[in-house]
Amino acid sequence: MAEERKSSESEYSLKKAVLYSFGGFTDVVFLQFFTFLIFTFYYSVIQLNVVLITIAFVIWSIWNAINDPLLGALSDRTSTKWGRRKPFIFAAIFPLLIVNVLLWTPPRGDVTATFIYFLVIIILWELFYTMFSLNQTSLFPEMFRDLDQRAKANTSVQFFQVISLLVAFILPGIFIPQYNDPQYFSEFRIAAIVISIICGTTGLLFIKFGIRERVEFSKDPESAPSFLTALKYTFRNKSFRLYIIGNFALWYAFGMLPTVWPLYGDFVLGVPDAFVQSLMLGGAFIAAMIFMFPWRIIVNKLGAKSAYILALIVFIATLSPFMFISNFLGGLITMIIWGFGLAGVLFVRDITIAAIIDEDELNTGIRREAGYYGINGFIIKLTNVVIYITIALVFIGVEWAIFDPTTITDANIFGLRSLMFIFPTIFLVLGIIAMLFFPIDKEKYDKLTEDARKLHSEKKEKVARN
Repeated sequence: MAEERKSSESEYSLKKAVLYSFGGFTDVVFLQFFTFLIFTFYYSVIQLNVVLITIAFVIWSIWNAINDPLLGALSDRTSTKWGRRKPFIFAAIFPLLIVNVLLWTPPRGDVTATFIYFLVIIILWELFYTMFSLNQTSLFPEMFRDLDQRAKANTSVQFFQVISLLVAFILPGIFIPQYNDPQYFSEFRIAAIVISIICGTTGLLFIKFGIRERVEFSKDPESAPSFLTALKYTFRNKSFRLYIIGNFALWYAFGMLPTVWPLYGDFVLGVPDAFVQSLMLGGAFIAAMIFMFPWRIIVNKLGAKSAYILALIVFIATLSPFMFISNFLGGLITMIIWGFGLAGVLFVRDITIAAIIDEDELNTGIRREAGYYGINGFIIKLTNVVIYITIALVFIGVEWAIFDPTTITDANIFGLRSLMFIFPTIFLVLGIIAMLFFPIDKEKYDKLTEDARKLHSEKKEKVARN
């Protein structure tokens, strides 16, 4: 056991974790910039009907149902001299930088042309984002091998991801004076260009220095299952089925808040200034950065399952003030409190799915990280569709299908409040129920990583002999 612990320590280094974290930084900036402003931009700046926005995202979700799992299975079956993941990451980064700017340059005046452009560009964005994201996230359980390593590495990863959230939510407010004002159409493009420059720099640093694929997995693509067989194996996994319910709930709640925040901040809190709104969000992420350290202790003490359930409970509690706050100070305090719940859900998600991948490898003999992250990526994107459907139903119910800032009613205010707390809470409760039945407790987690380590040693010896 002492030798295994020493081996575990030698495989981990802070430098390795930091260089890997550049990939997560790039990923999260792209995703959260998209999540934060895409609805507000097309709804209030372009003034596309909320029903058309929802239709576009429903079609987008159908594309995701094919795109994410297919790219995952393809990555698991790829074998090149550069590894399985790196070719996809490199192929995705430059198109993604360009499409990230094109998202914010639609034609205006013709509703049909705007709708078609919106649909095509979000599908293109999704293709290249998924190609980058699922391959960089698939490296995490391969590079960091047990709960201790993953908790240590995740501290670095989440630190950089909180920085990326600050960039995604605060930087646009520097260039865009008000998020829901059509006169600032061009400023969205300027913000996107700056974000693409930042992400291009960190993405290339990650590609050059942060990717480490293990030699013992180099032969796995030869025996990787076909796309349909991989899907069957994945959905047969009870642990994964329960995990994606919990993760769906988590991402629905996490995605709803920044999507609705520009409208909530303006019409509920009376804070129309975009930069001030962004700073308030930034307060939550700075608090989350601080709270990462107690959550690392909690995860090591309780294990991934119990920590995940606790994080979802805390998330509900920290969302509750959004039902009654009504000014800047209340919003700022609530955001800082929410940071504790945010830190918990950010910390536990990757650690939990890593154990599921270990379990699958022990059952099948091969590692299929991208297959799992592909399905998980689709589930995460599906939450966006459910978010937009929820918003559409609420806005139609309060007679706000087309943006009109001049006639705000009590019904509109209640609708925004319910989107920030009531609907996320419903999903989070379902997530808690699912995770109560999650079969990988702390003892089983440790056993899985120990058995997986032995299997990897055998694979490494086999590759060396050949």
